[in-house]
Amino acid sequence: MGLNIVPLYGALLTILFLILSVRTLLLRKKYQLGVGDGGNMVLKRAARAHANFAEYAPLALILLSFCEVWSAPSFLLHGLGVSLLIGRSLHAFGISQPQEDFRLRVAGMILTLSTIGICAGFILYQGLDR
Repeated sequence: MGLNIVPLYGALLTILFLILSVRTLLLRKKYQLGVGDGGNMVLKRAARAHANFAEYAPLALILLSFCEVWSAPSFLLHGLGVSLLIGRSLHAFGISQPQEDFRLRVAGMILTLSTIGICAGFILYQGLDR
């Protein structure tokens, strides 16, 4: 079975990744910092939002793809895809604010980790059932 649903969420998450990337690059240019953050909290927050996305989103998409290949119901795939997209968006927005809204960060991580955990559980269940 091919991938019909997950590529949509991969594309949407890629757009978010590009936004985070460009934001970090523009801040690096503005503050003339090619490496590191120079102690600048605005750049530090932008770089962490970008890096955290890069740390979690790929694994989640890989696991979501495995779920689709192993015939997860479309409602589950869409639910997990939306959960991941909202989770990554909330986390990135929350961590990027000068006056951080920790609730957004936590909600984003809960959605992201729940997505990863549910995918892993589905894959383990399907793997043991084969």
